[in-house]
Amino acid sequence: MIKGIDIAAYLVRDPKAQIAFYRDVLGMKPTEIDDQGRGAEFTLADGSTFGVWKPEGEETGGAVMFAVDDAKAAVEHYRARGLQLSDVVESPVCYMAFAADPEGNGIIIHQRKA
Repeated sequence: MIKGIDIAAYLVRDPKAQIAFYRDVLGMKPTEIDDQGRGAEFTLADGSTFGVWKPEGEETGGAVMFAVDDAKAAVEHYRARGLQLSDVVESPVCYMAFAADPEGNGIIIHQRKA
């Protein structure tokens, strides 16, 4: 079901400071900035995407968005295999479901909208 990685990201407490760091220190230009100040994405020259996002809770660390064609079907598939996943949530650009690996690293099942 997983066909690639849509984004590698850090979950952060202060997205504004993190965006400034990656932009001003590392020279990465944000390609998408959340209009509510929750984070940004940086599409790199090789086509990969890196992001910094403030989660709903206080957790921080790394997360990977695994690309799938059908988020709802993927959630059913992985739940049947024992993964505890959130229900699918819709954003203006995608569908996502959230989970963690055994050490607490973020896993996001991610379907981009056409």
